[in-house]
Amino acid sequence: MACFFRRRIAEKLSGILHQAEDVFIPALTAAHVMKKQPSVDFKLAVGSLRLSGVLPCGGDVQLQTESLAAQLKPDSVVEEISAGHGVINFKVNRRLLAQKLLEPFGKGEDHKFGLNSELLSPLKRGTTVVEYSSPNIAKKFHAGHLRSTIIGNFIGNLKQALGNTVIRMNYLGDWGMQFGLLGAGFGQFGSMEQLKQNPLQHLFEVYVRVNKEVEQNEGIKQNARDFFRQLELHEPQAVSLWQLFRDITVKEYQCVYKRLGVHFDVYCGESFHQHGAQEVVQQLQRKGLLTTTEKGTGVVDLSPCGDMSSVCTLLRSDGTSLYLTRDVAAAIDRREKYGFDEMIYVTDKSQENHFDQLFQILRIMGHCWAKRCRHVSFGLVQGMKTRTGDVVFLEDVLDEARARMLHNMSQSNTTKAVDDPADTAEKVGISALIVQDFKGPLLSDYRFDWDRMLQAQGDTGVFMQYTHARLCSLMQRNEDVKMSTFNPSLLSEQTSVAVLQHLLRYDEVLIQSAQDLQPKHLVNFLLKLCHLVASAHKELKVKGSEEEVAQARIRLFMAARAVLSNGMKILGVTPVQKM
Repeated sequence: MACFFRRRIAEKLSGILHQAEDVFIPALTAAHVMKKQPSVDFKLAVGSLRLSGVLPCGGDVQLQTESLAAQLKPDSVVEEISAGHGVINFKVNRRLLAQKLLEPFGKGEDHKFGLNSELLSPLKRGTTVVEYSSPNIAKKFHAGHLRSTIIGNFIGNLKQALGNTVIRMNYLGDWGMQFGLLGAGFGQFGSMEQLKQNPLQHLFEVYVRVNKEVEQNEGIKQNARDFFRQLELHEPQAVSLWQLFRDITVKEYQCVYKRLGVHFDVYCGESFHQHGAQEVVQQLQRKGLLTTTEKGTGVVDLSPCGDMSSVCTLLRSDGTSLYLTRDVAAAIDRREKYGFDEMIYVTDKSQENHFDQLFQILRIMGHCWAKRCRHVSFGLVQGMKTRTGDVVFLEDVLDEARARMLHNMSQSNTTKAVDDPADTAEKVGISALIVQDFKGPLLSDYRFDWDRMLQAQGDTGVFMQYTHARLCSLMQRNEDVKMSTFNPSLLSEQTSVAVLQHLLRYDEVLIQSAQDLQPKHLVNFLLKLCHLVASAHKELKVKGSEEEVAQARIRLFMAARAVLSNGMKILGVTPVQKM
């Protein structure tokens, strides 16, 4: 594995610079692969040694680089050492490169590859709560919630793969004035018969209608306030109607989540924290942190100078709580219930100020664990449309992805016969959605493009799935090849070496992803792996090769398939075996 080679290089550096080996391990990075020409395996940026105090900051960096490189002597593991522009390059023994990297794949340890790297040992493990998706009850699942759902799922998968205990939480928007509006609207425009026939569609229609009416009808606005007040006072009729709306919605959402391959450990809603919200208000009052304004609202002063220049409202004038109040209560409850080591909220960037206020309030209340709460924000998707017009609901997006993919599969000459074409098309279509979403920085808005997303070639989820299916097919066609042993000396071709060199980077990609929680690192690593595998598959024939050569090549492709499959699962993509 990469650790073996980093450690040998670190030993050399330690002997020359008289520092512990562990100082050099993070500074050694696997080189990016040059597909068509040989490249080195590891690089050491001399500037990083200057920054960490290992080398003096004064003097010419290039002279330091050349001097240090000249003192490091090659051996049977590290065959070549050379000075580049501010970096020292290391090339390792090719037979050892193949042997060390591919050994785990013959021992049933495929799933551990990269995850047991010493690079990851400094990461703190513990209990992680991830709150994501969080749609609003009584509304169909809007396509806008897709990003939160798949990003949160990726973070949960990544944290779990790295050894954390992960609690996946769907914090439903099931409280607040919107339910006052819906309750009042259902009383005037709703029908129990239509609710039974098409529940969320009917609630959606009622909600749209009441929102139009409330702009012109002060009576409906007052009815909405009264209904929400009844909810807060737990009047049976209001609570019964609200519970019906909630149960209907959760049941429908679970069908969508199943299609996405997403699950939650906890379904919790704002409603659960209404009592806790009142307790939060009381605590703030006891600490002298809650101020009543002239309008009768309860606010907390977050301004640095205490001059009320930055305040946030936690209580309406009628005494009812707000979304922020309930979020404070929810955070405190989760800390008490789960004793989490970190809590991650996944929402769009419009809520950045909300979470900044939430974390500030928790800190001024004396909760030091607030510093371990984190908001992962993301940009908007633009231009998401189906053939019939603007997309409103996520089910429309999934149906469209499946239909388009099914059509593309039926037109392709390379498509294999599969048991359930619609199921395969759904999985590949969802992969395409996820990969298109994850290729860039999460904070960036991006333009949705059906045609580009579903291309079989290029950097797409379809290409990723096609590569995995092709590798599975290769394994099946060569089941008679003995896989328990292989001769690493027979993997010296440039296409073989390029795949091996790329696999050296996997643990670095994992730690990069763990640090900034951006899926782009893993997506782009896997796409590059797919391109390298495509070249290797074209040049390194298995069928018709000598037995030893076939064994070595199968081991290489086995490793590529395992890493590709493991990485896809972290992304939240279900690998298909045929397409």
